[in-house]
Amino acid sequence: MNKHEDFLLNQIAEPQDLKKLSIPEMEKLAQEIRTLILEKDAAEGGHLGPDLGIVEATIAYHYVFNAPQDKIIWDVSHQTYPHKMLTGRAQAWLDPDHYEDVTPYTNPDESPYDYYSIGHTSTSIALATGMAKARDLMGKHENIMALIGDGSMTGGLAFEGLNNAAIEKHNLVVVVNDNQWSIDENVGGLVTALKKLRDSNGQAAENPFTAMGFDYRYVADGNNLTDMIAAFKAVKDVDHPILLHINTLKGKGYEPAVLDEEAHHWVSPFNLQNDQPLAAESQKPTPNSVALDVIKDEIKAGKNVMAIDAAIPGVFDLEEFKKEYPNNYTDVGIAEQESVAFATGFAKEGGIPVLMENSTFLQRAFDQLSHDTAANDLPVVMLVAGGRISNQSKTHLGIFDQVMISNLPNWIYLAPTTLEEEKAMIKWAINQRKHPVAIKMPANVPDSDEQTVATDYSEIKYQVTSGKDVAILALGDFYQLGKDVANKLGATLVNPLSANILNKQALDELAANHRVIVTLEDNSLDGGFGQKVASYLGKEKVKVLNYGQKRVYTDQTPIAEIYRQNHLTTDQIVADVQQNL
Repeated sequence: MNKHEDFLLNQIAEPQDLKKLSIPEMEKLAQEIRTLILEKDAAEGGHLGPDLGIVEATIAYHYVFNAPQDKIIWDVSHQTYPHKMLTGRAQAWLDPDHYEDVTPYTNPDESPYDYYSIGHTSTSIALATGMAKARDLMGKHENIMALIGDGSMTGGLAFEGLNNAAIEKHNLVVVVNDNQWSIDENVGGLVTALKKLRDSNGQAAENPFTAMGFDYRYVADGNNLTDMIAAFKAVKDVDHPILLHINTLKGKGYEPAVLDEEAHHWVSPFNLQNDQPLAAESQKPTPNSVALDVIKDEIKAGKNVMAIDAAIPGVFDLEEFKKEYPNNYTDVGIAEQESVAFATGFAKEGGIPVLMENSTFLQRAFDQLSHDTAANDLPVVMLVAGGRISNQSKTHLGIFDQVMISNLPNWIYLAPTTLEEEKAMIKWAINQRKHPVAIKMPANVPDSDEQTVATDYSEIKYQVTSGKDVAILALGDFYQLGKDVANKLGATLVNPLSANILNKQALDELAANHRVIVTLEDNSLDGGFGQKVASYLGKEKVKVLNYGQKRVYTDQTPIAEIYRQNHLTTDQIVADVQQNL
């Protein structure tokens, strides 16, 4: 039910409707949009600070330009809630019954005002430059704009995009939304350059953008609607590349988000009255706490360990660690390629890098995983979070990490089934100095179980609990699923330990003594663990059934539905196996 029937937003069916409003009315609209962002995020969770800070710029853009003929490409697009509200999708904020109607990122399937499915950083300038070049070739004249910021300028592709955008022959506007923050606090030399420009009201002599050839403009208050409208009018239809630098306040309109930008970049459901999360924090050990305890112990033992992340300290609960061990922590910004190359250089010089990556962001560093780390066989330790089937947007799926890491030479990819096993694997990985080792951070696993935990993973030796007829090889998080299936079938249960290093002797024995072998993995099937097992056993008579997620992009599909579609429920697997016996 729409409890905000008196809101002006109800009158905005498309951006053209904005052009009928006065400045005071648009300022009221901005307040409404912030109210709705807060209400929905409090109920469901979502990006908060980025969207609260971009409201005026979004209204001004759609007031001045003529979308969708004029085009704006939102970098990352996690700051597009206001844009979606103004382009026919307001009901997804006005009415809680419709909260699920839209995705949290731009999505061409939703609206002609969105041009790409984007959920990762630093791509907007390159995309916009390609669009501008196509427009030029076809003799068109629409305005094309890339809006980048909120940390995205720390990514290497942003600089590659700027390098080419600066020589565009006709209209192209790059808006740098400078809110001084990323997911965490911004890092690196660009921070210094932007601060000099802000402090000088855009007049600093050391201007990297003019040095590249851009026509540079500055707006001191990017949350001032009148100023933003004037700035956009001034760049509309200009026939050369322009860089418009706007200074905005991340979290504007919600004091807790202004005071603590990092905690409010993305929020879980929370109480609007006291800003407290609705779900109580558990005091039990977690995969993150286990990992950090091992790292701290190794530092205390005198090891030259460096924890490295790419602007995601919150994913690994690094906030306290970085305060306690500042010399043993490096955040490279939103720059996964840099993080892997940095870690590789650290290892080459004798240090012990523990690189912390999110599965869904790791794809941006594939070149370095191969060319720098694997080809040089350097002992980087990498912890991979979120490497599993999920209900996320198709831009944030975590099902490709095994495909990337497992198919490169020299990498060893381990997958713990308990927190105790995770601890042993990380400790071994830190102390071995021969090969790069990745460890799949577990989720929803017990602290320990009846398995004997190995201390040496230089040779993979499967943990086998004997049964008959059927062998279930259940990798990592899916070990508990495998246990359920094995119990129902009286089957052999196997913990394979590694996503890519096969215990061939154990597989030979399993093939000789079982009629069906089942592989379970919480990742994409194609190029994954199961296919490696099936390929190795191809010459044998045993039947091999592989289970994981098909090679498709799901988009906020409920996990239960993904499991059903891929036959990943216990009953489905049991039925399949029984048909093949």
